Amino acid sequence: MSSARPQILLAFSPRVYEGYVEPTALTRLEQFADWDYFPCEGGGIYDTNSDPAAAAALKEKLAPYDGIIICHGAPTLTADVLDGAPNLRIIGEMEGDRFASRIDLDAAWDRNIRTVDVTNGSSYPVSEWALALILVSLRSGGYNFQQILAGKAKELRNEKVPMGGRLTGKRVGLIGGGHMARRLIKFLRPFETEIWVYDPYLPREMAEALDFTQTSLDNVLSKCDVVVCLVPLTPGTKGMLGEREFGLLKPGAVFVNVSRGPVVDSQALINRLKKGDIVAGLDVFDPEPIPADSEIIKLPNVFLSPHIGWATGDPIRPFFDLVVDEFKRFFDGHEPWYELTPRSRANRTGQPAV
Repeated sequence: MSSARPQILLAFSPRVYEGYVEPTALTRLEQFADWDYFPCEGGGIYDTNSDPAAAAALKEKLAPYDGIIICHGAPTLTADVLDGAPNLRIIGEMEGDRFASRIDLDAAWDRNIRTVDVTNGSSYPVSEWALALILVSLRSGGYNFQQILAGKAKELRNEKVPMGGRLTGKRVGLIGGGHMARRLIKFLRPFETEIWVYDPYLPREMAEALDFTQTSLDNVLSKCDVVVCLVPLTPGTKGMLGEREFGLLKPGAVFVNVSRGPVVDSQALINRLKKGDIVAGLDVFDPEPIPADSEIIKLPNVFLSPHIGWATGDPIRPFFDLVVDEFKRFFDGHEPWYELTPRSRANRTGQPAV
């Protein structure tokens, strides 16, 4: 039987503990649960700790715990490991962008264990940068900066710059409707924009709830003034935007990519940009880092940043704080906000929507 107060195990590397576990968040956890720490090393951002000894040690320790919070260093919570956790009710993954490589989701769901991740800890800052890239691109920031570097700042004052314009009242199309998109929708509201979203994985009722138009990819590309790419990189999204798709953008459109470079066929984007009738704001590119001799760098209708949308400069990243929020909701008898489900797994792995 579980104790009256939830028992929570933290299982990740000391580096994660130092970089993610904010003391105030730990204090909040202590207000409703008791916790212990299981230090473990192995694996990295994109893979998991494959040491059988670490998995066995974690299994031996899990029996009394109602919840576990995992991150880099933790072995995968396989069916065998979960067999050692009869009281476990919820698993929280702090680096959800890695597609739950540390959780055997089917094994957890078969045992009625809830699973959450907080990839939005990095997604939310990217949403801010997406808004910045929209604004900079609408005012042809890349072109203006290149003109300043060329010593032509004085001439700019009276020049009609390409694609100069306001965001207010524009139609903004979002490719992807996940954490980044939903936060960006909030940021766009004060600009009185019309928002269209393409995402086959979204529940249909979300469009009404968040007041956007759910539509096709071709509609987003061909009928929006601003198009923002926000999808995860999966087998289904790799190369999804190519010559045909960029050919649909209307003259004067702005294209922003803050997702992943390989979602876009880079040469196809360059070819469209060389026509000079659209502007792009790119935080990601394929390949990265951008080669010094790439055509994209010299194009006047592009603003580039080196995949820094997630970087806030904060000494401690917000993942642990968010997962404590999730555990508080769960143990208070509420529904988690960021639950991993068959639908979210299908989205992240490029499988058909369920």
